[in-house]
Amino acid sequence: MDNEEHRSISDAVEGTSQADFRARDWGQLGLAAFIFGSSFLFITLSLRSLNAGTVAFGKAALGAAALAMVPGARCSIRRPDWGRLVLASLLGMAVPTILFTIAQERIPSALAGMLVSATAIFTAVVASVETRTLPRSTRLVGLLVGFTGIVLISAPNLSALDAEALGVILVLAAVLGHSVATTIYAPLQQTYGSMRVALWLVAISAVLLAPFGFFGLTDSTFELTSIIALLILGVIGTGLVWAVFLGVIGRVGAVRASIAGYIIPIVALILGVLILSERVELVQVVGVVVALAGGYILSKGKASTAPVAEEEEGQPGTRPEILVSLDGSCGTMERVGGTWQNTTR
Repeated sequence: MDNEEHRSISDAVEGTSQADFRARDWGQLGLAAFIFGSSFLFITLSLRSLNAGTVAFGKAALGAAALAMVPGARCSIRRPDWGRLVLASLLGMAVPTILFTIAQERIPSALAGMLVSATAIFTAVVASVETRTLPRSTRLVGLLVGFTGIVLISAPNLSALDAEALGVILVLAAVLGHSVATTIYAPLQQTYGSMRVALWLVAISAVLLAPFGFFGLTDSTFELTSIIALLILGVIGTGLVWAVFLGVIGRVGAVRASIAGYIIPIVALILGVLILSERVELVQVVGVVVALAGGYILSKGKASTAPVAEEEEGQPGTRPEILVSLDGSCGTMERVGGTWQNTTR
């Protein structure tokens, strides 16, 4: 492995900022986790009258259409990166989308939410394999503490779950695929920006899911509640959320961005109380605190990392963010002499 390849893989794990999370990082991560967590509710509503394949395709197609409304997001991707782009879309979006949708017909959302929290652990394992290094001790502690919190949150529901083994396997397979794809997203986002990468990832996913969507139409009825839920899933739960989440991945790295997996079950718990009037046990409150503590530990940067001054986007050395222009101009970020340079055409 040469130095450039190792550095690219390292960026996927560590991100372009190795400092502690800032308010913006927590804000974007929290927003993404809230939308992801809410998606389970809207998937359930969509499945009341729509086939699983139709829901999977519909949310991807609507997400791509929403992103395509931003001119700068429609910029092209260079040919050498298309292989990684298609692989990331297949593993991180197309396959997980159909697997999650089918799984939710077989297992309760409470169990699905807990299984999703394994994303952080799976991502850490995948990153360790790719970089051939073990996670730092603080990250291991954060991973274990966070997962313990999720178990406590889910504990009151586990004994009463009526889950099919196939549903559990499908969710774990989806989580594994997403974890592998997360380490591919970062270099792409760092080069092209979040909006452009999100559009192409979601659009490719829609193409891959199209056969499932069209075949599912014969097994679907079109109730208003399901249609509205699908619209929300597509525009917000796919288009918006991936534009936001890819920015977090590129900046803080794949492993630390996977903290979202610990926040998603908390969102599901809160929505259960507010919308479904579900009862919250004391052990679940403790679990929320423990899960957030694990996420905070995992968010810490390297001990030797000095504070980094904010830089204007587009200046030499700027950390790659969402590179998108409303007038349709396209730019990429490239390393020149060890720093990032913004090139616009």
